[in-house]
Amino acid sequence: MNIRKGIKKDIPRALELIIELASFEKSEDEVMTTVESMEKDGFGSNSLFEFYVAENDTEIIGIALFYYRYSTWKGRRLYLEDLVVTETERRRGVGKMLLDKLIEHAKSHDCSGVVWQVLDWNKSAIDFYKKTYNAKIDGEWLGCSVEI
Repeated sequence: MNIRKGIKKDIPRALELIIELASFEKSEDEVMTTVESMEKDGFGSNSLFEFYVAENDTEIIGIALFYYRYSTWKGRRLYLEDLVVTETERRRGVGKMLLDKLIEHAKSHDCSGVVWQVLDWNKSAIDFYKKTYNAKIDGEWLGCSVEI
């Protein structure tokens, strides 16, 4: 198993994993991102995200896609947009390896923490975050968005 920084040629597989996650969340029809938009947004002149990949001997089996945000209370934070491990490779430590790498990255880039969201029905993920990282799961704040 190898964890490394994602590169442009990894985008097609990363998008496949994103679609797999959307399918797991019963929202596959909501994925609007394309390989082209991800290449532009991740590797263009004003890149908006970075990612790590987990790969075995034959393929990429997981990704951790992230970007930086700023908290008026906490300062620079690393926001984990998606942590995805393909279904056949789950429960083998791949997610932990990716999240450990992300935490290491956040520390080395002077972030005050790593933040992310998890669906309230995803019990296995919630249990993993609590048990492995003693993560605080905030049930008070509600996510908001506006589609444009």
